[in-house]
Amino acid sequence: MSYCDTQPVPTVDPAPELVLPDVPAIAPPSYNEPIVTRKELWSYYLYYNGDNVRPPSCYSLTLFQSLVTAAGYDPVRGPRSSCLDAAASGKCVVPWGSGTKAVSSVVLVANGASFAIMTMIFTTIGSAADYGTFGRWPLFVMTLICWTAQFASMSLTSASRWRLAMALYMISFVSYGATLVFYAAIFPRLARNTRHSRDLREKFDGGEISVEVYEREESLEKNRISNISTTHSNIGYIVTLALNLSLLLPLRGNPKVNNYVLVLTNGYWVLTGIWWFIYQQPRPGPKLPKGESYLTIGWKQIWVALKQYKKLPYTFTYLFAFFLLADGLNTTGTLVAICQNDKFTFSFLQNTYLGLAQAVTSTASTLGFWYIQRYWKISTKKMFVVTNVVTVLIPLWGMIGIWTPKFGFHNVWEFWAYNVVFGLFQAPYYAFSQTMMAELSPPGFDNMFFGLFGLSNRASSMIGPNVIQAIINKSGNNWDGFPFLFALCLSASLLIWFTVDVQKGRRAAVQWAAEQRGTINANGTDRESVETRSSRKT
Repeated sequence: MSYCDTQPVPTVDPAPELVLPDVPAIAPPSYNEPIVTRKELWSYYLYYNGDNVRPPSCYSLTLFQSLVTAAGYDPVRGPRSSCLDAAASGKCVVPWGSGTKAVSSVVLVANGASFAIMTMIFTTIGSAADYGTFGRWPLFVMTLICWTAQFASMSLTSASRWRLAMALYMISFVSYGATLVFYAAIFPRLARNTRHSRDLREKFDGGEISVEVYEREESLEKNRISNISTTHSNIGYIVTLALNLSLLLPLRGNPKVNNYVLVLTNGYWVLTGIWWFIYQQPRPGPKLPKGESYLTIGWKQIWVALKQYKKLPYTFTYLFAFFLLADGLNTTGTLVAICQNDKFTFSFLQNTYLGLAQAVTSTASTLGFWYIQRYWKISTKKMFVVTNVVTVLIPLWGMIGIWTPKFGFHNVWEFWAYNVVFGLFQAPYYAFSQTMMAELSPPGFDNMFFGLFGLSNRASSMIGPNVIQAIINKSGNNWDGFPFLFALCLSASLLIWFTVDVQKGRRAAVQWAAEQRGTINANGTDRESVETRSSRKT
C-alpha cells in the first residue's frame, strides 16, 4: 500500500454505492517498524524454498491413495479381488460406514474435510494475528505440526493403515495450507519496510515523486518480493526432487522407499525453514482491544468487514471470485493428480520426474514473468489475467477425455505436457494472485484479509471436492468431474477480468483502514499521515 498525502489527489470515479472524497492514496507510515535486513529477507525466501508443494500435497497424497487402493477391492469382481492386478476393471472401492466408497471419492472427502478445518483456522486465527505479538506464532505452530505429521509417515507401511494415512495426510495438508497463508500474510508488511520502500516514502514526503509514481513503484516492490519468494519455492522444488532421486533410484525395490523420501523432503524443509524464526524482526500490531479475546476477535472483525462490504467492493469481489477460481483450480489439480497416479500406478519415481519438469519450467516462468512486468511496468492484474486463461483451459482439456480415450489426460505424454504448462503459467499465477490480495488489503489488517484470502485459496475447496466426489461416486468415471470445474474456473475468471478495479480498490482499502483505526479526517485525508509529515518537516 501507499501513504497519505496532505495534498488532495485526483478524484477517483466512485464505484456504485462507494464514495471516495479526496481519497488518501497511500497508507500512513510505520517508522517505528524496523527496516528489513538482508538476513531477514533471505531467511523469508529460504523458508519458502523448503515449504514447497512436494511433500504434503504430492507425496503424502500419493502414499495415502496407494494404501487406500491396496486395501480396496474391485466392485465388479467382488470383495476378495484386488484393484491392482491385470484383470481389474479399473474401479476400486473400500469399506466406508455401512457400505463402500470409491477410492477417488475417499481422497476427495479427505480434501473437503481438510478445507473445512482450514476455514475454522483462518477465520479464528487470521485476524487475531494482526494484534500484538500474536502474529509471530501461527506460522511457527503450524510449521511444527506439519513437520511432525510428515515425520510420522514412517509408520505408514501396510495397507491396513490406510485410515492412519488418511489422518496424517489431512493433518499435513491442513497445516501445510495454513503455513502458506500465514507466510504470505507477512510479505505486504515486509514490502512496506524494505530500504527501497522507505526511500520511496522519503521522496514522496519531499514532493519529489507523485502519488501515481509511488503507488506504481510500491506495487512493483510487492511483486518483487512475491515473485522472488515464489522462485525460491520452485528452486526448493527442484532441489528436493533431485535429492529424492538419490533414494528412489538405488532403493527402487525397497517397500519403504516412499516413506524415506517423505522424511528426506521434510528434513530439507526443516533445514531451510528454521532460519526465518531466528532472524524475523518484531513488528507487533496494535494492542488487542480491551475485553476482547484472541479466539473471538477474528470472527468479530470479519463480521464488521462483511457488514461494510460496500466500502470495500473490489476487495470482496476479488475474494469471492478467487474463492471460485481457487476452488476450480485446486480441485482440478487434485483430479488430474488422481488420474496421474492411476496412470503411473502411484510411482514416486515417475511423479518425481514429472515434478522436475514442472519445477524447472515454474522457476523459469516466474523469473520471466517478473522480468516482463518490471521492464514494461505492467500492472499486476494484467499479468494475472494471462495466467487465468490457462487456468480455464486445463479442465477444458480434461473434458475431452469424457468422449475419447485419445485425449484428455488418458496418455503419458499428456501428463508431461500438463506439468510443463502448469509450470509455465500457474506458478506465476500464485505469485500474482497474492500480490493482487496485497494490493486490495487494508494496510494494518494484512493477516485478517490474507486469512480470508486463505479461505478463498485453500479452504474454498469445500465445494469442488464434494461435488466432484459425488459425481464420480455415481458415474465411476473420473473425467465426468471436469465440466463442472471448467464452468467454475471460467465464471470466476470473467468476474475478475471485468469487475475488479485494483487502483480504486487499493484506495478504498486505505480509507477503510484509516477509518477503522480512527485516524481519518472529515475531509477524507489521513490524520496520522498528516501529523507524521508535519513533524518530519519541522
